Amino acid sequence: MLVGRTLRDLRTKRGPLVRALAELSGLNVNTLSLVENGKTSPSVGTLQQLAQAMGVPITTFFEEEQVEKRIVYTPADQRPIAAFGSTQMHNLGKDLAGKVVQPFVVTLQPGMGSGDRMIVHTGHEFVYCLEGSIHYRINQEEFILNKGDSIVFEAHLPHCWENKEENEAQILLLLYPTDEREEPGGRHFSIDYLKKELSMKIAVITNDGKTISQHFGRATYYLVLTIEEGKVIHKDLREKSGHRHFVSQHEEHDHTAGGGHGMDDGSHQKHANMAEVISDCKALICGGMGLGAYNSMKQFDIKPVVTDLRDIDEAVQAFIDGKLIDHTELLH
Repeated sequence: MLVGRTLRDLRTKRGPLVRALAELSGLNVNTLSLVENGKTSPSVGTLQQLAQAMGVPITTFFEEEQVEKRIVYTPADQRPIAAFGSTQMHNLGKDLAGKVVQPFVVTLQPGMGSGDRMIVHTGHEFVYCLEGSIHYRINQEEFILNKGDSIVFEAHLPHCWENKEENEAQILLLLYPTDEREEPGGRHFSIDYLKKELSMKIAVITNDGKTISQHFGRATYYLVLTIEEGKVIHKDLREKSGHRHFVSQHEEHDHTAGGGHGMDDGSHQKHANMAEVISDCKALICGGMGLGAYNSMKQFDIKPVVTDLRDIDEAVQAFIDGKLIDHTELLH
């Protein structure tokens, strides 16, 4: 099965063990093993959790090697298909450069839907009912879409869908990001997962406690924020170990040596010392960092997010709302 093989390949390349991925995604180890070995078909909700944990768009799980195109023509009999039990998703935007929009045709058998968990992601979602009838629940309000009906909504509102009728249903689903650099499929995650992640601590790189530093290594402090139920309830300013070393070495550091900034074993150990100070945090927000530091943080189960925002309060609120974009192009 393509989904299982792709998941196994992604996990192997990125390094996490099955147990580590299970913890990140909120799934159990047995479920992951069954999916990887092609012995079970994951629900859409399960796939969304895996996509979020792996930091990839949901389309990754049923795409072969990708070559980006400006024009994508898909004959009806050549649609890439992902099957989740008796639910089928046809990806109509495979290989589209930028993925500004992700179009799907979703076929649902009676009783099938997006899963038990509510979905939250950035941007907007458009749904057009092609056949049958589908129930869409959005922010506690339910809509019944019959053939020819459509709905569009802000996708940060918790939502899910289900075919409650006795006949097969089919919808056209369009996912739009809030920014052309986002991949909206990868932003899908369950509301339960969001709540779990919102009861946590996150760290922000800063020199003054108000603005985000643009250089991870040379920044003086971590501002650690405790978040519960979507609100910041405590702030703690911690000195970041190693910043003096990075300042003194900056002038003599050779960025042209190859392999990316901070990729050597010595730098990894320094990053480990820096990570130890925020080992109780699930995420780290910064304005810029080296590729080595970025990868090291992920190895220590701290999700790094590189942002172009400068105000800490603004960035943290965007993180809470699920709208903070990870600008990996700012890595050096």
